[in-house]
Amino acid sequence: QVQLVESGGGLVQTGGSLRLSCAASGGIFTFYDLAWYRQAPGKQRELVAAITIGVGTNYADSVKGRFTISRDNAKNTVYLQMSSLKPEDTAVYYCAAKVVSAREWPYWGQGTQVTVSS
Repeated sequence: QVQLVESGGGLVQTGGSLRLSCAASGGIFTFYDLAWYRQAPGKQRELVAAITIGVGTNYADSVKGRFTISRDNAKNTVYLQMSSLKPEDTAVYYCAAKVVSAREWPYWGQGTQVTVSS
């Protein structure tokens, strides 16, 4: 069983930056694909960025060029560096993990709030 704990959310002005972190425990970190999702009030949860073993990274069109996902296997941590933030980036951000061969994302963190003020 994998446990995920996010941190780094907060309030930032438009154009600002934040770095989210997600620390994993309970599994062999290098066996897992990792992703960041977000859910804004009244909207469905959406994929923001993913880093998949053997494939690389992919991003939602809305964050390409502004967000960067990365992982540090030595620290069992995945990051989401967010720059040029916009009010529409306001959401609860969730870290997710799955075994490389899986299709679904069964492991989720509790979420961290990101609020971008205009």
